[in-house]
Amino acid sequence: MGGPNTRRVVILAASLGVLVTGAAIAHGQDLPLLPSVTIGVNSADKPGQVSVLLQILFLLTVLSLAPAIVVMMTSFTRLAVVFSLVRHALGTQQMPPNQILVGLALLLTFFLMSPVYDQINKEALQPYLAEEISQDQAIERALQPIRKFMFRQTRQKDIALFMKVSGKDRPRNPDDIPTLVLIPSFVISELKTAFQIGFMIYIPFLVIDMVVASVLLSMGMMMLPPFMISLPFKLMLFVLIDGWNLLVGSMVRSFG
Repeated sequence: MGGPNTRRVVILAASLGVLVTGAAIAHGQDLPLLPSVTIGVNSADKPGQVSVLLQILFLLTVLSLAPAIVVMMTSFTRLAVVFSLVRHALGTQQMPPNQILVGLALLLTFFLMSPVYDQINKEALQPYLAEEISQDQAIERALQPIRKFMFRQTRQKDIALFMKVSGKDRPRNPDDIPTLVLIPSFVISELKTAFQIGFMIYIPFLVIDMVVASVLLSMGMMMLPPFMISLPFKLMLFVLIDGWNLLVGSMVRSFG
């Protein structure tokens, strides 16, 4: 598996370990004690221990699903898709990098969702920490602001689609719509809105590409890639109209 150099390093390390151990024994020194780690499953003596274990398991599950929750139940989906479409419309390949676009989308998500988080903290988290309400009541109160936000951005036909697929009866009011139905409805509504915004963004840059391609063709420069000429013009247009300010402002207002 390893080369001669690797074997020499292993043999040298083992020899040094033996020499150090032998020297310590020869001088009557005690070897350093290493901590031991025991992993096992023991029986629970009290029902409360089972409850605590289940709560820990539930917490670990929620933490593992936290990224998906942030992506699927907030404004992140629309922002990330629109920013990606803007980059493709400009034709700048990997500029700005994905890390910058995702970071900007996350920061704007925290900004847009801050009223929702403040309401959750005030009505659900703090009363639960003060032991004024139970865990079930805290979860129910925490879901209300998130559901209200998603309802404002979700189309009725998308909700009707998932209600029909799930085989549930026609809801009489928004409270009858399960959260598991609302979440996918919200996601596809956000994707549709993001693509609509992306289409409107593509139009001016597409016009520039067509004009540049037509000019190059009329001049007989068919071997010159049009994007090399159109890219500076698209960047100049985006800078002249203060594109990032206009784009971010429009995106924030679209959630009003």
